[in-house]
Order: sequence, then C-alpha cells, then structure tokens
Amino acid sequence: MFTGIIEAVGQIESIERDEGGARLRLGLRDAREIAAQVKAGDSIAVNGCCLTVTRFSADYFEAYLSGETLRRTSLGEKKSGDLVNLERPLAADARLGGHFVQGHVDGAGRITRLVADGGSWWLSVSVPGGLRRYVAEKGSLAIDGISLTVARWHEGVVDVAVIPFTYQHTAVRTMAPGDSVNLECDILAKYVESLMDARKAPAVSRLTVSKLIDEGF
Repeated sequence: MFTGIIEAVGQIESIERDEGGARLRLGLRDAREIAAQVKAGDSIAVNGCCLTVTRFSADYFEAYLSGETLRRTSLGEKKSGDLVNLERPLAADARLGGHFVQGHVDGAGRITRLVADGGSWWLSVSVPGGLRRYVAEKGSLAIDGISLTVARWHEGVVDVAVIPFTYQHTAVRTMAPGDSVNLECDILAKYVESLMDARKAPAVSRLTVSKLIDEGF
C-alpha cells in the first residue's frame, strides 16, 4: 500500500523487451535513501505502478514488467533517460499524507495541458471512458503515482492544481501534452460500485423443494 506522496525521482537506464515483457533498469543516483535500503523482493511504486525489485546495486535496481503491465500502463512508452516517480510502501508507523494507493494501475490517460498559473501549474489529463465513473470533483486520483485532488472534472478531462513543491520534486516537470500517464482511481469508489452491484443482483434462496418436503410442507 502506498500514499501517493513521492519520495524521489529515478531515471530509466534501460528497458529490454523479451517475448513475455521487459526488464527495467532504474538509476538511483538521485534517490540515495532508497538505494541504501532497497533489497531483492521489495515493492516500489514506479510512476504509481507497484513493481518487485529483482536485482539491485548501490546505483540502480531492476524489475520485470509483465505483458499486462506494458499493456495497461504508460511504462511501455518509456525510454532510456526518462524520469519516473518513486515511492516505497507505507510503513505501519507512518502518517498517511495522501490517500490509499495500491500501485495497481487502472489504465493510462493522456496529458492535454500543463500550464503555469502564478507559482503553481494546471495539469489536465484525459481519462479513458471506462474509468470516468470513478472520478469525482474534489476526489482523489493518482497520476503517475502522485496523490492529487480533482479540482475540475469536465467532458472526460480532469484538471488538477500542482503546487511548486510537487512540480520540483516529481517528474511532473518533464511532462508535456500528449504524454501517457498512469491512472489509479480511488479504491473506495471501486468498492462502493462493487457493493452496489451486489445489491442489485437477485437474491438466491436457500429453500429447495427437497428442503420443504423434509420440513413437512
């Protein structure tokens, strides 16, 4: 479980594809705290996508991207040199600064706008049709792993305000219109939908003819 509060920015060193997926090597020269503590088997959110560390050194770690990950997320469009957001899982004794983020990307959106507004920035992202029912104004949305608040929601496009700190300390500063970004919707919205769907389903009776006969009816 993550919070969407980015710890550091890493740089992709290589993505080597094979028949089943791809091997990602990510440089940690600007993420020394993570580099000092990472070990094989750890989970790390890379642009909001929960990956498992398979190899590591003092300067990098490697993770394997499955075919599903390449299809569903924006990582399949990344290339050597690109910057990505990094976050380690939430510790049990830590404060929850953002919102509950699983690192299970729901799909990819496209940036339509990134413009300065005084000291902040407006970031606009087009949300795929299948995810729009989970978006609500003033609700939470993880964009490339960053916990952000939906400021405006109109015609399938979400607008979020990015403060200077977030802009400077995440990969937002490298984004541009047309870029693909990972989206994870609020888990609470998904569970509410699942519960409502369950309530709509016809009730299944436990009574059978044999049961009624046994009871003397």
